Amino acid sequence: MHAPITYSEPGERRSLLEERPMRPPIIGKIRPGIKVLTKAARESPKAVALHDALLAQGKSFEQIGTEIQRATGIRTALVPKNVPWFTCRGSDFANAAVAEDIVQRYGEDRGDGHGFRLWRFPVIFAFDDWLSNMPNQLVAWTQSGRQYFSEYGSDGRRYCKMYAPPERDARATRAKRLWGGRTVILRQDDDIPDGLCDPQHCPQYQGGGCNLSASFYFAVPHAPGLGLIEMPTTSIYVLQKAHAAMQTVWMARGKLVGVKFWMSKQEVEISRIDESGKPLRQMQWLIMLDAEIDIGALLDGSDRAAPALELATQAVAVLEGPVAPDADTVQPERVIEGSPERPLADTSDGDDIESQFEDLVARLGLAAEEGRNQLRVYAAVAFGSGWSKRDHDVRKLLEEMRTALADPLAFHQQIAVIAADVSM
Repeated sequence: MHAPITYSEPGERRSLLEERPMRPPIIGKIRPGIKVLTKAARESPKAVALHDALLAQGKSFEQIGTEIQRATGIRTALVPKNVPWFTCRGSDFANAAVAEDIVQRYGEDRGDGHGFRLWRFPVIFAFDDWLSNMPNQLVAWTQSGRQYFSEYGSDGRRYCKMYAPPERDARATRAKRLWGGRTVILRQDDDIPDGLCDPQHCPQYQGGGCNLSASFYFAVPHAPGLGLIEMPTTSIYVLQKAHAAMQTVWMARGKLVGVKFWMSKQEVEISRIDESGKPLRQMQWLIMLDAEIDIGALLDGSDRAAPALELATQAVAVLEGPVAPDADTVQPERVIEGSPERPLADTSDGDDIESQFEDLVARLGLAAEEGRNQLRVYAAVAFGSGWSKRDHDVRKLLEEMRTALADPLAFHQQIAVIAADVSM
């Protein structure tokens, strides 16, 4: 008798799809700048007219360049140009309505309408690993794709990789079919004999054919779509500043997922080496990341900083139950229990606040122990230690709970995320 067919244990491969690394789907691209006509293209009236017409139609820069090349024969009709804003166009998205919605929500009218420009907008990263949020490598491109690219080995050294030449099938007149993608091998030739990626001695890098290639991958709040948005960059300065921002948030929060960052641009003076080898300083617009985190509160121990040590200790105490009174310890609020040890703040109009509280707790489906615990932590995070003694904070919480009656599930998710964040 055959053994019953069962699913594999968690973590084991069960499908051909699981043999390959998972990559988040990309629903669109927000660009860090624009592309403009080259000198040769500007000298062609046909190229200029075609560029202006396609740009007005909202076509992508790739589409514009392809159409100009087809009509005029100019192979390189467009070149990148750094500007103070980001470009968000429907042609760069699988669903053009998503780009339009992002611009309507976060675009600013600075005299010429919203257009396709974003000056500052919020982003949320999908991974706690900063490198997954902005992967980067050195890449040498050809017309057919990547020629050489850098990857780090298990020894921590950076290697120059390439795709292996296709093998010929001895029984057929075509190349052998490959399973799982093209084979990646070390580059080993006269220029790079040991396979190490050394830009100082790489002819492709020295000739300008190999450069930094990187992208940010993120979600934009309220932008629909099952996937992430990509923003490419080729600036090492941008990556350095973004890495510093992510590391700062990681040290403050212990996570990156769920933290709202703001992406904008700032004109910064940078240094580079010109063709003669002399250092040169110039102004350049760089992508900047910022987050709504009060670092000062984290450093001075404020109980409004989450999850600072004091707040985390308070949350643990709240979750574990009452503690013995101590002159130096703030007692956790216990107002969301049947018989509170500490009453809510008194109100001038004599309302029965505790009854209102219990009624809202029940109507929001938070009467169970887990829901009450999450609500306790949420209140401590939102209003600080001793909130139940402050009439205005009590009323604010009650008002939030009344508003949440319109969508209890969303409120549940909100307080659950905050409670989980504090308890990490």
